[in-house]
Amino acid sequence: MKLAMQLAAAAFALAAAVASAPPALAQAKEQFFPLLVYRTGPYAPNGTPWANAKQDYIKLINARGGINGVKITYEECETGYATDKGVECYERLKGKGATVFDPQATGITFALTDKAPADKIPLITLGYGLAASQDGGVFKWNFPLLGSYWTAADMLIQHIGAKEGGMDKLKGKKIALVYHDSPFGKEPIPLLQERAKMHGFELSLIPVTAPGVEQKSAWLQVRQQRPDYVLLWGWGVMNSTALKEAVATGYPREKMYGVWWSGAEPDVKDVGANAKGYNALTIQYGAGQPKVVQDILKEVHDKGQGTGPREEVGTVLYNRGLIIQMLSVEAVKRAQERFGKGKVMTGEQVRWGFENLALDQKKLDALGFAGVMRPVSTSCQDHMGSTWARVHTWDGSKWVFSSDWLQADDQILKPMVRAAADKYAGEKKITRRTPQDCQS
Repeated sequence: MKLAMQLAAAAFALAAAVASAPPALAQAKEQFFPLLVYRTGPYAPNGTPWANAKQDYIKLINARGGINGVKITYEECETGYATDKGVECYERLKGKGATVFDPQATGITFALTDKAPADKIPLITLGYGLAASQDGGVFKWNFPLLGSYWTAADMLIQHIGAKEGGMDKLKGKKIALVYHDSPFGKEPIPLLQERAKMHGFELSLIPVTAPGVEQKSAWLQVRQQRPDYVLLWGWGVMNSTALKEAVATGYPREKMYGVWWSGAEPDVKDVGANAKGYNALTIQYGAGQPKVVQDILKEVHDKGQGTGPREEVGTVLYNRGLIIQMLSVEAVKRAQERFGKGKVMTGEQVRWGFENLALDQKKLDALGFAGVMRPVSTSCQDHMGSTWARVHTWDGSKWVFSSDWLQADDQILKPMVRAAADKYAGEKKITRRTPQDCQS
């Protein structure tokens, strides 16, 4: 009798322990995605569609049963694009079972790069972050998928060279970089300096103080220097302000080329027809209605579960948010192939998934991303997986593609990436990964 009572008491205690288990244990069948966002402040017009798309894609996957049966949970944390708030969000959410972070800002990425290895949580920085982090031999936890600011700058110089009739025609030309005075805006400078040495063009650096609502002095320099081309490395309100200043200064918009964070609807809608001719990179897709967008409209928005306004679905930054969230989901799915289908993956397992992405055209088509992006394949040494982009041009009312596919030149990029990664490793006392570690 006494033994039976002891067993009953033990069973009750176990049940109570399960009932009061922390969320990470109670939600053992749910994959948690922390979502750092900025829906407030001067960057909100650009950050909001990006954030809305990520939620909508999660809702689409959940409506289809999750990731091999594992439902996705998420929680947003507002950063306002501020590095300190981004770090606070990271610290608050990492303990909730976070298995990947999209910092959504280069400054925040810089701050988290030192934290991720200890916490064993990968950072996906699609089209932003540290260019050197393409080198997975040093940056085990960073994944600048599809492109960096070095690949972006390289492709823009190639494109301008082609328009001039050959790279040799760049000699003696003047190219100005009007950039957000932050880690984001400064990232392309080493590549542009390298290309300037190679081709003999004059590079002018014109910083703009964040957030970029005041640019009179910057465009006074443009007017005085009369560059042949202006590269715009802006974000948020800085972009539309730059275009308005270009109009006021009389600088031809067709001679302006923005990075892929400077070529969306919020950047041009207030300038309208006056922005006609302005060009920007797009990684890899611009605005449009691919199958995945049609599926979200049907399976999420038509059921009243959309995150933002319906008319935003299919815009440039919305579609980019879909790409980012899809790649995160596919990294979890890839990890499940090795560590167990239908299981919740840890940060370390998802890191392996990011490092072993193998999305060929057939898989992309099946996911509804036909025409949206090119195949991507990562490895231990290459955490980018693809460097393709296109240029699109504002025709006064919409974005239209105006170039073939462009690709960064590895002969220039690889030595620069390797040197920068080695320098970082030396400063941080990091040892390059061994072949054995690459298998882990």
